[in-house]
Amino acid sequence: MDQSQNASHQAGQTKGQAEEKASGMMEKACNAAESAKESCQESGQQMKSKAQGAADAVKSTVGANK
Repeated sequence: MDQSQNASHQAGQTKGQAEEKASGMMEKACNAAESAKESCQESGQQMKSKAQGAADAVKSTVGANK
């Protein structure tokens, strides 16, 4: 292999490694975003549930549940 072929080969390897690294970083970012989204949805469900419980308690207290 002469020098220009060797340099070209190394450049190709470096490009491949950079693409692989970028792909891995994107995957991690997507996983983090998905995890955050799920966490927000769970928090929203918990808040909704607590609000419903509070509303039911108020109805029960004022006798609106009869």
